[in-house]
Amino acid sequence: MSDLVIDYPDLDRPDAFTQRGLGWVPWLLPVAEAELTPAQRDALIEPARAKMPYFRLLARDPDALRARTLTDLDIFFNVEGGIGRAERELAAAATSRHNGCVFCAHVHAAAATRESDREADVQRLLDEGTGADFGDATWNAVVRASVALADTPLAFGEADIAALAEAGLDDAEIVDVIGGAAFFNWANRLMLSLGEPEVPARRGA
Repeated sequence: MSDLVIDYPDLDRPDAFTQRGLGWVPWLLPVAEAELTPAQRDALIEPARAKMPYFRLLARDPDALRARTLTDLDIFFNVEGGIGRAERELAAAATSRHNGCVFCAHVHAAAATRESDREADVQRLLDEGTGADFGDATWNAVVRASVALADTPLAFGEADIAALAEAGLDDAEIVDVIGGAAFFNWANRLMLSLGEPEVPARRGA
């Protein structure tokens, strides 16, 4: 088993939350791209993910990977109804910031900026934490609800739903916020237990 464990004594680790591009390295050996089986490639859903060590590591359990990826894509990209992409990404970024997942926070903070054009507000979340005031009732409510759900999922209840409703969210929008936060409350723990972020060489130079 020890031959599957990877150590990185010289890894350039990020020292703060950031929206700038980060890499990610696994602590366990992923499936080599050339050795992915047809079932594993199918579970990736998107062929480009075969280049990413995180997804090649998850491909060791293709059924779980396929279910995880389809859920992820539906939560964040199925925008025929409910709340906008920016707020879904904000929920994921806030959850990741609260849970200390630097890699997930950077991915979803950057996406929240792209979808909202509110880079300064998103950076405030990363710099000041989830207690920051965004001067926006909806964004404040999304972040507070995401943190409440991450803290103690079973304690998330009527008061948290009411706070989202008071900010103007309808039932479908509330479901979307909960979906994004809940998914990343789980996804953060998976990523944090399997590897760590790195500053790419092109940035570290």
